[in-house]
Amino acid sequence: MNDARYYSLNTYLRQTFGEKVYRLSLNGGMTCPNRDGSIGTGGCIFCSAGGSGDFAASPQQSVTGQIAQAKLLLREKTNCRKYIAYFQAYTNTYAPVGVLRALYTEALAQPDIVALSIATRCDCLPPDVLDLLAEFNTIKPVWVELGLQTIHEHTLRFIRSGFSLAQYEQAVSALHARGIKVITHLILGLPGETTDDMRASVRYLAAHPVFGVKLQLLHVLEGTDLGTLYKNDPFPLFTLEEYCDLIADCLALLPPEMVIHRLTGDGPRRLLLAPQWSTDKKRVLNTIHRQLAGRDLWQGKYYRNEEFHG
Repeated sequence: MNDARYYSLNTYLRQTFGEKVYRLSLNGGMTCPNRDGSIGTGGCIFCSAGGSGDFAASPQQSVTGQIAQAKLLLREKTNCRKYIAYFQAYTNTYAPVGVLRALYTEALAQPDIVALSIATRCDCLPPDVLDLLAEFNTIKPVWVELGLQTIHEHTLRFIRSGFSLAQYEQAVSALHARGIKVITHLILGLPGETTDDMRASVRYLAAHPVFGVKLQLLHVLEGTDLGTLYKNDPFPLFTLEEYCDLIADCLALLPPEMVIHRLTGDGPRRLLLAPQWSTDKKRVLNTIHRQLAGRDLWQGKYYRNEEFHG
């Protein structure tokens, strides 16, 4: 546990690799079954045209080229020596195994890439893909990032996720059985959900074999169906203080060994409709730290404690 009262990704990486490690956002040129007509065409209502990979490189470049470009940008700011290859945009297991093998091999061939992180959907992990991931996991660590967003089926239907909680559970079980670490994404602030609903999603994660979590503030982006809904009929969004108060609750409910990969998230400024306060990430994190200290909370304080009601 660090001074910030939670087990941050930075702390985990320093403990595991002996120094600071940076993620390189990559684009494997994938699509999504919720966009190509397999299960839907519109995608999730909050998802941008970049497939939640707005900060990833162009798929027109090779993986090697994308990595080289991302390293150059980082080296202008830091003397980093180790990296995680993060396939971020769209659904990064949604391709034939041969295509996936080539992409992952190209990324992991570079000696300074120390791990592979793959963002995907829980319904895009057939047995042959799971076996491929397990194979690569024997070479370098492989993490699979699953966008659950919420445990509540009515919200999953509203956001058009196209999958069920049962499918998520099956995916986590299959990955865990193969020794592959799972990072789960939750969105806080989805329309129609109360803070009790959101804490229930966090409690659910706390009871399952999840390595890490990304707690993501709902960003309303231009060009998304959620953005259109918001402009036509604005729904309530968190204030900075409300969000940071909820994050403090969430951290207290999570097991102390779960790695916190994200506490707020980034919305591209050119697309962000609301909340505008989220663009000042340093202010958000400082406010979270103040909430934790002021309320004397830390990650795990109320883990398995049924008396905590937020």
